[in-house]
Amino acid sequence: MEPPANPAGGDSPVELDLTVENVESALYQLYFDPDMEHKNVAQKWLTQAQASAQAWQFCWALLSPDKLPEVQFFGASTLHTKISRHWSDLPTDQHEGLRMQLLSHILHFSSGPKMVLTRLCVALAAMALNLIPQAWSQPVADMVRAFQPQKPDSEGGSGAEATQDPHAHCLALLELLTVLPEEFQSSRPAQARRAQLREALAGEWTVVCPMLRQLLQSQDSSNQVKEKVLRCLSSWVGLDVPLGESHELVQDCFTALSNPELFDMAVETIVTAISQPDCQRYIDALVNLMPLVLGLHDQLKTAAQDGDMETSHGICRIAVAMGETHSRVLLEQVEHWQEYLALVNMILFCTGIPGHYPVSETTSSLTLTFWYTLQDDILSFEEEKQAVYLQVYRPVYFQLVDVLLHKSHYPSQEDYNSWSSDDKEQFRIYRVDISDTLMYVYEMLGAELLSNLYDRLGRQLMDPQQSAIWQDTEALLFGFQSIAETIDVNYSDVIPGLIGLIPRINISNVMLADTVMYTIGSLAEWLADHPVMLGGILPMVLQGLVKAELSVSSVSTLKRICRECRHDLCPYAQDILTVSQDVLVKEIHKSSQCMWLMQALGFLLSALPVEEILVRLHSLISPHVQQLDTLAQQEPNPTNKQSIIHILGMLSSLFTTLDINRQADSLEGASSPRLTPSQSTRNPVVVVLQQVFTLIQTILSKWLDDSEVVEAVCGVFDKSVRTLLHDFGPMVAQLSGMLGQIYCAFPQASALDLARQLVHIFAGEEQHISNIKSLIEVLTSTTLTIFQQGPRDHPDIAESFMHLHAQVLKRKPDLYLSDQLDVKALFYCGILSLKFPETPTVKATSLFFTELLPRCKDMPSLGDVLQSNGKLLTETILQAVGGGSPRSLTEHFSEVLLSLNRHCPALLSQWLKETLQSPGFPSAQVSTEQKHTFSQHLLREQTNKRRVKEIVKEFSLLCRGLQGSGY
Repeated sequence: MEPPANPAGGDSPVELDLTVENVESALYQLYFDPDMEHKNVAQKWLTQAQASAQAWQFCWALLSPDKLPEVQFFGASTLHTKISRHWSDLPTDQHEGLRMQLLSHILHFSSGPKMVLTRLCVALAAMALNLIPQAWSQPVADMVRAFQPQKPDSEGGSGAEATQDPHAHCLALLELLTVLPEEFQSSRPAQARRAQLREALAGEWTVVCPMLRQLLQSQDSSNQVKEKVLRCLSSWVGLDVPLGESHELVQDCFTALSNPELFDMAVETIVTAISQPDCQRYIDALVNLMPLVLGLHDQLKTAAQDGDMETSHGICRIAVAMGETHSRVLLEQVEHWQEYLALVNMILFCTGIPGHYPVSETTSSLTLTFWYTLQDDILSFEEEKQAVYLQVYRPVYFQLVDVLLHKSHYPSQEDYNSWSSDDKEQFRIYRVDISDTLMYVYEMLGAELLSNLYDRLGRQLMDPQQSAIWQDTEALLFGFQSIAETIDVNYSDVIPGLIGLIPRINISNVMLADTVMYTIGSLAEWLADHPVMLGGILPMVLQGLVKAELSVSSVSTLKRICRECRHDLCPYAQDILTVSQDVLVKEIHKSSQCMWLMQALGFLLSALPVEEILVRLHSLISPHVQQLDTLAQQEPNPTNKQSIIHILGMLSSLFTTLDINRQADSLEGASSPRLTPSQSTRNPVVVVLQQVFTLIQTILSKWLDDSEVVEAVCGVFDKSVRTLLHDFGPMVAQLSGMLGQIYCAFPQASALDLARQLVHIFAGEEQHISNIKSLIEVLTSTTLTIFQQGPRDHPDIAESFMHLHAQVLKRKPDLYLSDQLDVKALFYCGILSLKFPETPTVKATSLFFTELLPRCKDMPSLGDVLQSNGKLLTETILQAVGGGSPRSLTEHFSEVLLSLNRHCPALLSQWLKETLQSPGFPSAQVSTEQKHTFSQHLLREQTNKRRVKEIVKEFSLLCRGLQGSGY
């Protein structure tokens, strides 16, 4: 590395002297040289310069008044670095001189530059933390004394000049007192020392507090000084200084709220002060602050009327901090119950503040968590006490519901259209928060809340004038939906009335229509228990289904109804299928909604009589299969590709939910037992798959090298296998053959994943084992070739291959007895896969080894491979743990080590001894003794997975030189 010798960055020897001139040159280069390479070189050299012993000397020269502010700043930063990190280098007899020098320079720089002054103050604060309490027992008192404006400075002309500005001195002293607690918070002393420092600093508060009060109350103090006082108080509050000793100062801060220049800082300070949980020990102080908070209500109302968002926001923060942090304590002050109720009502006013969030107000969202806290605290009291509080606060919570519903109102269509997309998204999230709050409030208000909403909705829909305001209707439905989504409303007596009211709603407005759909969806489980109500509600859903603008809400609602009510949908099946087929052919919905719709239809078809399903299924998918056939004949192009993937995705979605066995299970014990597929016909999904199999092969022949198309094809079969399970049996032979062919031609992870599903379900069935065995051999042979050529570019294939063989070992380990399976090569593939940096690949490989190792005792071929390659496996894992792999993978390596120790402890002991005796392995950071300790601890644990993870993690940190660093 070459340190710069001048601003232009000339070439100089590495051992360039650490002189003031050279440091300045490097700083010029860092700040002003346009070449990034030169800047980086200068940065490195300057970092080394700060760490050097000479830095104690050159830093003072850099602080000379004639230097540039950037140079002076570096000098002050260097001082801080030396004091905070190299304090032990400075002899004790120089401490006093350094302190006086620092104080002198702070006085010199009290008029600026501000960045240099702050850095010098931080340096003195760091020094104080090194000396408190033994070597510097009263730092604050000494600092205050040093800054007395009437005292002349003995340093010379410029110092004397500085002393003539008491205002600047006052600001400098406040800066120093502000950074002292901040430096403590950012420092990292040992725990015992930290506690000692905290106690010593808290003791200094008795000096700081009266001085801050005096300055805040003084008519002579400028706004600048008062702002500094407020900032200083915030800083000290972070040390948990007792509110009992500072509540008068906090009270004084309230007067600053009437000063526009100090308002923001006063809010921050008050909120910080009263948000300390420790404040709850000082109940009297809190009670004394309450009238001051309540006294802000008029200022809050005026600000809300005038649209002064900043003021209303600030006052709201104070009210919420008081109410939320100390909710339980203040509730328990029974003699002050009216004051706390007034505070709750003040917060309710903030919740309902005029304007639309987030465009014309941003305050209401601050209050929502308060209502959770208050409710939790009320409901946590014993029953008798709780009843008293509920009597007072239930009416408030009913008011809250009204306020929340009003705040959830959409603006007029015209206004809403003018909102930015960011505003719309924030409003959406805000409504979700309101929805969660309403759901929570239901716990306190119960069935009466639903009755209340229902009565209001009924009155509104019966009154033409009221129902013309769609926002009111939408908000009430939004309230219903919020509750019905998460609360069991099956026993509510208002739901039948609500279901009766919904068809009366005019859904010409899109936002209202959306909420109507979601409300119906939230009642799907209720409809399943009351199927007689389906007839009145389904036409509305189907009416929404044909509108593109209601795509998400209508499709998701239909899906929920088909899932929950499928056994009662036979009378409506024709209508649902007709409308659905129509919207699919007309391509009204986006791709993802088409997938949801197909899942809905899968649920619907599952519940129909078996003889009907195939007819309906053919009718549903024929147009799409015909389109697929047309696309298969065409030459590949990007448009074709997306259409093919879309249609295959729709088939996958349909087959995910089309499960006739679910229907058979639900009818078990019914008066008319229905025939299972094995007794009558083949599963309709299998029939369809066999019919389109040739078409799929045609598609694959043209798109074999496209992973997305292959993945989509595999997805159709994968979803079918997962849903049909053993009913998929008739397809196993065909699919195994096709999978082997496509993988040999163009290996892809999706084919391996599908093969794993086949192994999982069919490896134990005699009639399928020969097909499974042949498939595994073909896939393994092809993958071994990839590993021989270098698998690094195929982490997905390595991952899926490991998962596949872990499944084979789990379901059918006998396959490993085959002569066609090269077990030694497989073991070596596992070792190579452990070296991958990708977490999923290493996780899959550790699973492979934890399945393989227990089998080694019973299967001689596996035992032989372990004997000859176990040492390499151990070495690979240790190398990875020692720094060869990301630390996040350590827990997966620990699982393999635990498995080795559980199933071959003697061999593992030998392998650990042999591999760890190499000097510098797995890292030069660990000693022979540490390696021996690691081995001993590891070999002791054969069952405790958590303990093994800790041992391996600790060893990994040692190897990386990170132990004790907070990682």
